[in-house]
Amino acid sequence: MRYRHMTAIFAATVALNFAAPASAVDLEVTHWWTSGGEAAAVGEFAKAFDATGNKWVDGAIAGSGGTARPIMISRITGGDPMGATQFNHGRQAEELVEAGLMRDLTDLATKEKWAEIVHPKSLLDSCTLDGKIYCVPVNIHSWQWLWLSNAAFEKAGVAVPKNWDEFVAAGPALEKAGIVPLALGGQPWQSAGAFDVLMVAIAGKDVFMKVFGDKDAEVAAGPEIAKVFKAADDARKMAKGSNVQDWNQATNLVITGKAGGQIMGDWAQGEFQVAGQVAGKDYTCLPGLGVNEIISTGGDAFYFPLLEDEEKSKAQEALASSMLDPTTQVAFNLKKGSLPVRGDVDLGAANDCMKKGLDILAKGNVIPGTDQLMSQDTQKQKEDLFSEFFANPSITPEDAQKRFAEIIASAD
Repeated sequence: MRYRHMTAIFAATVALNFAAPASAVDLEVTHWWTSGGEAAAVGEFAKAFDATGNKWVDGAIAGSGGTARPIMISRITGGDPMGATQFNHGRQAEELVEAGLMRDLTDLATKEKWAEIVHPKSLLDSCTLDGKIYCVPVNIHSWQWLWLSNAAFEKAGVAVPKNWDEFVAAGPALEKAGIVPLALGGQPWQSAGAFDVLMVAIAGKDVFMKVFGDKDAEVAAGPEIAKVFKAADDARKMAKGSNVQDWNQATNLVITGKAGGQIMGDWAQGEFQVAGQVAGKDYTCLPGLGVNEIISTGGDAFYFPLLEDEEKSKAQEALASSMLDPTTQVAFNLKKGSLPVRGDVDLGAANDCMKKGLDILAKGNVIPGTDQLMSQDTQKQKEDLFSEFFANPSITPEDAQKRFAEIIASAD
């Protein structure tokens, strides 16, 4: 995929999309973007929507998606829907769609040719159920990154690692210097996500897809995954001094040099940016943990609950259009640290880490996110397992792998 300069045609499209409606409408938008970098990014969506003559009413819910989603779902099923709401790409809103509570966006998507501008195709596929499109993908967020503090390694007297093995080997030197080797927050999705990243890096794409795509319990119980659990055991030993809960608190440990590194998605870039740090100078990023340069094509999408108010329904369409506008895509994703879903925009302002992601994406070295492959019930079981594994060193890698294989055997 080539990222090229926006054309005059796009400028004309922007003018049409952003034409003021007959009457301004307040539209509540719920999301869980509350960290510094996230707030800066979501502000770009609000600005673009307000430019249509409507008004973005911010419905930020503090905490992670795991905290926010039940609240969002309860409101929609309870008859108090918002105008639009964030979910991740995949199956998180599947039951709401099946219950007829989400708006069908197929006509708008056809009119604006989303199938031609959204890349990779899997993003729009994740919004599609029974041939109808129910959401707007807004970014590509990849989990497969190791973020490193250059200052921490300088203080420890060791070179900045180039891969996972070098990072593990540097652990004792970091600890001796009073630095936590690996920052890891206490939220279950963080430990489960770290394991998924380790799986791709160490066992490879084919094994990842057999386990999470094919739900192959035999592979999950096999020797390749045993290597991954060994690496996860190393990770939990390195993370034992983190003592933080939220992901951005863990990122801050890296930013301040109190931790050597963090396994986290590319949304961490937003925090480095807000802190004024420069990729390649103050921090180093290793896609695929420097072992296997593959990125996942998960991310965020917005769904639009069915509303009886006709004017608000029109405002929903204006919001959907503005989110995919090329100018908005660039502004939002540069601040979010993610990649745009449009392959036809100018990303000349991208930093070194984003450029690495773009290069990997262009080569097609991608995998789906686990949210796209498994139900939320299975995801929750996996999160519970790894939350317990990382918190309780008495659980052996062998015992944890056995439980993991049982989860995969019953996965849907």
